[in-house]
Amino acid sequence: MTSHQPPLWRRAVAELLGTGLLVSIVVGSGIAAQQLSPNDVGLQLLQNSTATVLGLTVLILVFGPVSGAHFNPVISLVDWVLGRRSGTGLTLPDLGTYAVAQTVGAIGGSVVANAMFEVGTSISVKDRATTGHLLGEVVATAGLVLLIFALATTNRGVLAAPAVGAYIGAAYWFTSSTSFANPAVTVGRIFSDTFAGIAPASVPGFVAAQLIGAAVGLGLLVVLFPSAARSADDVVLAHSSETTTS
Repeated sequence: MTSHQPPLWRRAVAELLGTGLLVSIVVGSGIAAQQLSPNDVGLQLLQNSTATVLGLTVLILVFGPVSGAHFNPVISLVDWVLGRRSGTGLTLPDLGTYAVAQTVGAIGGSVVANAMFEVGTSISVKDRATTGHLLGEVVATAGLVLLIFALATTNRGVLAAPAVGAYIGAAYWFTSSTSFANPAVTVGRIFSDTFAGIAPASVPGFVAAQLIGAAVGLGLLVVLFPSAARSADDVVLAHSSETTTS
């Protein structure tokens, strides 16, 4: 990681808070949707996805200038892999710190969402790991990786917040898995037996599918944008401790 980046501890705090708030939004809006529309699963998904689109967009804008707003170990992993050739992106210690912060934040976010709605924290029993769901996770994750890194390498990172929010919102509906596309968020959602929950037995399959999707997305990125490695420092949003004045 280049020297102009904020210190690692500050970036880790941003990743922990951002991922925690993201999971709070996903789980909390799922609980609210169940309470508001108990007999209409389609409407529940619409409410859940709308809140996620809006919330994720805001979180990227808030935390992106500090840590890049990865909020996702898969994005951090691809950032590290891409940057090895050019000396950009995350270092291996950065990657480990980001992944731990994201996972701890995701679990905390689920617990906070449960507490806000007074439903109690319990392990989900919602099994999701069907063949179709796992294929959905491959597709969702590959598309997310391709989108984020394509924006960075074409100097359109300013569009990352609305573009990523829009993609995740669409993927809620066009993938059978409702687009988890994030190992940390997947683990965090174990801890809420509500609309957005996932049973622990389904998690290994989901994470494996997400890693496969990340590899597919990385392969497509290298084919379509060979210079992507040089932009690893600017994923998801460019993050620098330097400020400019007009």
